[in-house]
Amino acid sequence: MTLAALTGCSSDEPADEKAAPSSPATTQQAPAPTLSESVSEEEAAQAEAVSVYKAFWGQMQSLYADTDADTDALKQFAAAEALVGSKQDIKRMRDANQVITGKVTLGDQTVTKSDLNRKVPKVFLSTCLDITQWNVLDAKTRKPLSLPSTRLTTYTVKSLVEKWPQGWRVVRDRPTGKKC
Repeated sequence: MTLAALTGCSSDEPADEKAAPSSPATTQQAPAPTLSESVSEEEAAQAEAVSVYKAFWGQMQSLYADTDADTDALKQFAAAEALVGSKQDIKRMRDANQVITGKVTLGDQTVTKSDLNRKVPKVFLSTCLDITQWNVLDAKTRKPLSLPSTRLTTYTVKSLVEKWPQGWRVVRDRPTGKKC
């Protein structure tokens, strides 16, 4: 996951992969557009999956920066491999007495495939993860740590987001080792 990318290691395993314009107030309201008129069910599902993925990385950013934050908050956004891997990365950082400050940026986010006609709907994403604004610090002294000059700071991540009974969850999030 991210820690692997921070240190220059990565996995080569591929992941399986409008609002209406405002109008003056009237005494009669126009009927609300139906789902087919505004966005398709597939587009809505994809947008929800992307939104959860963004929230997942927002939560990861917060957890990397705070040595005392409860990682159970990740359960709102992640499950399975992504949840276990994320918690392990955070534990490794904390065990090494490290924190990460700064902002992660998600760019070129693309739905590469979606399979919604199944018991557990799936959306596959490809994202350019940009960690150039991250600073790895000693958690106690808050001094920057030396990192390999060859580490990737912008790289492609392949992800799988599934709709579980509790809602959409990131279940896999793998760096490809490829610069973006």
